[in-house]
Amino acid sequence: MSLPNWLGNGWLTEHNTSPGEIGDLLAIADRDLDQALTPGLSPDWRLNIAYNAALQAAVAALAAAGYRSSRANKHYRVIQSLVHTIGMEDDLILVFDHFRKKRNISDYERAGTVSEQEADEMYSLAKDIRSRVETWLKNGYPELL
Repeated sequence: MSLPNWLGNGWLTEHNTSPGEIGDLLAIADRDLDQALTPGLSPDWRLNIAYNAALQAAVAALAAAGYRSSRANKHYRVIQSLVHTIGMEDDLILVFDHFRKKRNISDYERAGTVSEQEADEMYSLAKDIRSRVETWLKNGYPELL
């Protein structure tokens, strides 16, 4: 599958981005990376904030590639798109998707389900994704930075 195939399936829509939009998305990712380090936060909330940082960086990559996720399964599609945008490895996408599910449980079903280690892992993954998206943008879409 490719992003044009996803478009044909209705999973994506075409999107024209701008340096301002990309800058805003990366600024949200940076803000959330900083906020995830706030002392005293529960592991649930730290994971949630770091997850959002990674998601916003992934949205920026998808936008730079000319697409936006449709509403159905939006987070899932954005995460899966990383293989087509920044060339993220399948095992890291599986980890990111695991944290998507973990975040949903902690947000909507049960508090206290996230360990400190999981929050730390999500934070490290978010930092990696943010960095890789910026490098990918510099190499392929420098006009958007």
